[in-house]
Amino acid sequence: MVLELTFVVLKPHVVKVPSISKEIKNIIIRNGFLVIRSKEKILNPNDLQMFYGEHKNKFFYNRLISFMSSGPIEAYVLARENAIHKWRELMGPTRVFEAQFSAPDTIRGKFGLTDTRNATHGSDSTESARREMSILFPDFDPIQWLKTNENHFRGDGEKLSENISSFL
Repeated sequence: MVLELTFVVLKPHVVKVPSISKEIKNIIIRNGFLVIRSKEKILNPNDLQMFYGEHKNKFFYNRLISFMSSGPIEAYVLARENAIHKWRELMGPTRVFEAQFSAPDTIRGKFGLTDTRNATHGSDSTESARREMSILFPDFDPIQWLKTNENHFRGDGEKLSENISSFL
């Protein structure tokens, strides 16, 4: 299988509680993800308009923008085989009520508060992952990274250990 990249955000209410943020980071590592890039940032209106542009005319847009700019987020580029599908599986359903009842052991089932404050974001496709990465990691080229680094990350246990210790 081919190594795949995905884009992940830990939302402000999760970042405000270090024990929850750390637990999610442990979930990331336990599930075989490599952390390629990471950043903590308070999102500005320009970032948010680019990131959530497809939701602009939806009823929840203003609430989402307000919440996502309420405090720092943690953004990650993660890698592993089938990364997008695996991360979405770990997150659980978008709707927190559904996650709490049908998938209580997922990240959203455990840490989601409302549909807006559902703990995490994860890209739904390779295309959206690349677009989202470009907003928060503008100098990162995912295609070039894969070409240059995939074999190195696949076979280098020392690099993996270094990756885990710097992340946690």
